Amino acid sequence: MTTDNEQSNAAASATGQKPVQLPDDSLIIVAVRNIVLFPGVVAPITINRPKSIAAAQQALREQRPIGILLQRNAEVEDPTPDDLYRVCTVANLVRYITAPDETHHIVCQGVQRARVLDFFPGTPFLVARILRIPEPTTSSPEIEARFLNLQRQAIEAIQLLPQTPPELLAAFQSTTSPAALADLATSYMDIKPQEKQEILETVDLSKRMEKVSQYLAERLEVLRLTNEIGQKTKAAFDERQREAILREQMATIQRQLGEGDGKAQEVAELTEAIAKAQMPSEAESQARKELRRYERMPDAAAEAGMVRSYLDWLIELPWALPPEKPIDIAAARRILDEDHFGLEKIKSRIIEYLAVRKLAPQGKAPILCFVGPPGVGKTSLGQSIARAMDRPFVRVSLGGVHDEAEIRGHRRTYIGALPGNIIQAIKKAGARNCVMMLDEIDKMGRGIQGDPSAAMLEVLDPEQNATFRDNYLGVPFDLSRVVFIATANMLDTIPGPLQDRMEIISLPGYTEEEKLEIARRYLVRRQLEANGLSPEQAEIDPEALRLTIKGYTREAGVRSLEREIGRALRHAAVQIAEGSTAKVVIAPKDLSAILGPPRFEGEIALRTSVPGVATGLAWTPVGGDILFIEATRVPGKGGLILTGQLGDVMRESVQAALTLVKSRASQLGIDPAVFERSDIHVHVPAGATPKDGPSAGVAMFTALASLLTNRTVRHDTAMTGEISLRGLVLPVGGIKEKVVAAAAAGLSGVMLPARNRRDFEEIPKSAREKLTFIWLEQVDDAIANALAEAKPPAAAAE
Repeated sequence: MTTDNEQSNAAASATGQKPVQLPDDSLIIVAVRNIVLFPGVVAPITINRPKSIAAAQQALREQRPIGILLQRNAEVEDPTPDDLYRVCTVANLVRYITAPDETHHIVCQGVQRARVLDFFPGTPFLVARILRIPEPTTSSPEIEARFLNLQRQAIEAIQLLPQTPPELLAAFQSTTSPAALADLATSYMDIKPQEKQEILETVDLSKRMEKVSQYLAERLEVLRLTNEIGQKTKAAFDERQREAILREQMATIQRQLGEGDGKAQEVAELTEAIAKAQMPSEAESQARKELRRYERMPDAAAEAGMVRSYLDWLIELPWALPPEKPIDIAAARRILDEDHFGLEKIKSRIIEYLAVRKLAPQGKAPILCFVGPPGVGKTSLGQSIARAMDRPFVRVSLGGVHDEAEIRGHRRTYIGALPGNIIQAIKKAGARNCVMMLDEIDKMGRGIQGDPSAAMLEVLDPEQNATFRDNYLGVPFDLSRVVFIATANMLDTIPGPLQDRMEIISLPGYTEEEKLEIARRYLVRRQLEANGLSPEQAEIDPEALRLTIKGYTREAGVRSLEREIGRALRHAAVQIAEGSTAKVVIAPKDLSAILGPPRFEGEIALRTSVPGVATGLAWTPVGGDILFIEATRVPGKGGLILTGQLGDVMRESVQAALTLVKSRASQLGIDPAVFERSDIHVHVPAGATPKDGPSAGVAMFTALASLLTNRTVRHDTAMTGEISLRGLVLPVGGIKEKVVAAAAAGLSGVMLPARNRRDFEEIPKSAREKLTFIWLEQVDDAIANALAEAKPPAAAAE
């Protein structure tokens, strides 16, 4: 058996350490990372650094005390004097141990505080000159009172700790020195090393005891709460254990009576499932109440199946909120650009929405509602948002929903009752923070079973949907973390209160260039995959795509365009499947044979080549469109004939236009007698389509002025705007959609009300670059810019 000195000498000789001559008034310093040694306390310390090992061995050889000094930053491997505090504890080296794994340990007993004055240079380990700090021996009623309070706190804390050795409690009870009690309590307290160092450096006894008492009071509060939680947990566990024993006894009784134990097993499984579902307290209480009812029911009872289905719904719903993954804004931009071409303002708004959700995940985000014609990418935008947020996506179709119960669910008293579409979608998504697309929200109906749009008010209100109550569940379900996104083709059929809960984002129709890019980037590739072709087997020439857009489709979106591309590629698939060719390239000249003759042609120039025909712009639920106004006069008695299935507002607009022309007859060079001996017929083609609205007023006035002055209207310009009897041009809606339609029709200019300049920035850049904009204040501006020079009268035949 080796002594400590023998171990030290052996270790020193193994490392080649030579004894060092140290001044008599010096103290060997051992720097430690996370330990503060107090006077009167015995503590083991592990040393690993060569300097610390050498210092301990030197002190052991010379039977000298050492100084245990805390370093400021625990991560510094080789601390310098600047890295150390200045107050240490002088300690006796009680024992030096070298473990079998070559680690070194020392056991030290603190003796006295000391202040480091300076360090001796040139030593292989830290050696300092110190000033010993004597312990205060003053006594006063205040210190006595603090001593008693601190002793009481320490004893209470020890009694709250689990499995505390009785010797520790006896040490605190037998301590009579206030200074020793403060140091002993701090040594065993679970606080940061820096806080212990602060107490070590506090020489004043009253202040030191005050600090220790404050720290101990905080730890006492934590220990009391921990002990209280532990007792409650134990009580709950004992209750469950008692319940399990009773259930086992019940199962035994049932087996003795010859009843099967399948019901008991099923109830046990349901009990465990309820415990794992993490329901709120109200829902869990309801589930356990229904489970007790189910347990008492015979299997043949009619209500047993209903209760079991109800319990299954409660158990399978995602009550717990999964951890939300951080939103990567750069990745969101990339995803939106990958999935959609154009729509820059829409993408910018979505990025703003995601940025706000990232910075304020607990905030009440707005409900986005994408409004636009079919086929412009509303639903796919919702899928892109779900990809960007890395959340599950679920779609709820509201088209044709006319029963409130389809939103709120049916009450369980009805046979075949189910939760509403919202709860069903949550279960399908499997997450309470999913992205839910409310598709076609403008197509909800209203029947005798209630108004589903009224039920949607609670779903889409951030102030209410945290406690959404489905009639089937009968308990609140939190929808506040669901990201709702709605889509609609028009706003007219959405009730005002429901619109007020949503942020409306309008999606315009695509221009010809945008459709071409979308076809090249997405549609052709998608149809190649759908028809089993590869890019090496089939290809569509860009000019053929352009011709398909112009001659075979007329829409705001790209659904019809994708169908036509699919028709063309299926024609190529037949040739590839027959083996007649290895690759098919579809050129413009091939389209007539594949798709038939073009369905649409540029008829604007043809229609406006005679006086009395003007080109207007119309808004429809599926985007903008071109509208022709045709006027002619026949012998009569000053009557006005209107055809083309015009609505009341449009009829009044024609009458206002005719009155305005009459009032300006002399200014326009029109013989007033013409109105008395002629009937004027105004017709808007496509008579099977109902038309209404005041925005064709400018076009009506221009067509009548063109007819009566015998001047043709410019064939490359379309116009829109409401007129007043004073000749003012009033603003109208749908400017963005109308201008996009004008650009798609190949026009070069549009005439718009001057008061619609505010809508100019909403027009897509590609459409703005194609068109010349003429802003109208008065109808005179339209006459000046739209009518060509008067034709000379035809020469009489000789």
